Amino acid sequence: MPLATMFIIQLMHSLVYGMLLFLVAAGLTLVLGMMNVLNLAHAAFYMLGAYLAYAFLKAHVSYWYALVMAPVVIGLLGILFERFLLRRAHRLGHFHELLLTFGAFYILIEVARWIWGTTPQPVAAPPLLAGSIHLWADQVYPVYRLFVLGSSVLILLAFAYLINRTRIGILVRAAVADSEMVNVLGINVPRLILLVFGAGSAVAGFAGVIAAPFLCAYPSMGGDILLDCFVVIVIGGFGSIWGALLAALMIGLVQSFGVLWIPQFALVLEFALMAVVLIIKPSGLFGEKE
Repeated sequence: MPLATMFIIQLMHSLVYGMLLFLVAAGLTLVLGMMNVLNLAHAAFYMLGAYLAYAFLKAHVSYWYALVMAPVVIGLLGILFERFLLRRAHRLGHFHELLLTFGAFYILIEVARWIWGTTPQPVAAPPLLAGSIHLWADQVYPVYRLFVLGSSVLILLAFAYLINRTRIGILVRAAVADSEMVNVLGINVPRLILLVFGAGSAVAGFAGVIAAPFLCAYPSMGGDILLDCFVVIVIGGFGSIWGALLAALMIGLVQSFGVLWIPQFALVLEFALMAVVLIIKPSGLFGEKE
């Protein structure tokens, strides 16, 4: 394969993974910015989204139905988790919150293993998105990966509109910057956090559904992406959607080309990038909190 063609294909791979990573990290970084707690259970919601897609298709339900219903189910699960568990732990301090989300993360993984087993479960792409298309000359690219990229961009545009053009988005940005001041001004911050938590969980579930056909559904997929999400949040800055986007694309590039050129150091490059960013700007590229 010519070097230029290989470069373009790897660039496409990096964009697909980067945008998928952004979907998972976006809700996580907003909650972190508002509550100052790293919700480890968020990555498990991503895993559950993939397993729900598998369960729906195994029950002979349309993939498109699963694409709608799985995020709704995961979003409701996130709302219940925040309202009845995380909110109570929040009163006790960040250490209790971290323990709770850490425990919930592993409980959900074990539940998935108990129900679906430890073997990766393949999820078939819908017939409409099966196969490949010609990009140029004799080079082809999977249609489904283009669908992942396109749907991720649509979610990004929806995020951008909500955050920048709506009253709720203004309140979310204000709460990320100073939640105590927003609460003093009469805004119900706990309710706002609940809304963001549910929406972020739903988007993580959506990411799990679209990831399932090309990654399979397996118990450790949440843990696999959690480390990348952590790096994205640190590089992008706590609470910053645009920082999460830029950092996710950077991690996608580092992983895609790192695996191709120096596979034994691919993970090291990711943390090296994080270290460089923190040396230059400790709050992250678009950090809204010091």
